[in-house]
Amino acid sequence: MQIKFSFDSSKPIAGEASIEINKSIHDVFSYIGEHFYDNYPKWAVEVIEFEPLDGKDVFVGSKAKQIREDNGSKVESVFEITDYQPSMKLIFKGLTEPYSHSYLLESSEIKQSTRLTFRFELSEIEVFMRPFQKLIRTAIEDGAENTVENIKKLIDVECSDS
Repeated sequence: MQIKFSFDSSKPIAGEASIEINKSIHDVFSYIGEHFYDNYPKWAVEVIEFEPLDGKDVFVGSKAKQIREDNGSKVESVFEITDYQPSMKLIFKGLTEPYSHSYLLESSEIKQSTRLTFRFELSEIEVFMRPFQKLIRTAIEDGAENTVENIKKLIDVECSDS
């Protein structure tokens, strides 16, 4: 007799949030994409140590190491930029941990603003954590909301001259 679990161990757990930023798509992408290695630790406040491994230029294949504080414990990971399309998107994926971050941008010509969508995906979790996937999803969704709000606030303050 096969035991059936009420969760799917192969499905990733993801959270996504979007926000409207009253800046041009070029300004928003410059902050998020072109200057990613300088600005990422500013909006990812849980990152306590951060080191680009291939210099400060952002390109597909460039890597960085980070140490994040998650619920009182330090988690180190290395990630790699997997998709970089100026004024459109920046995606990176964990090499030592199973996650990905996506930053997608859309221009609104009518409002002269940019819609930023951030998506965090945890591609796998330990089996013993699967019963808590709803709690994990809620935490990821809250984190996605915080991320887009942090980015918007930082861009509003740091890019006020544009």
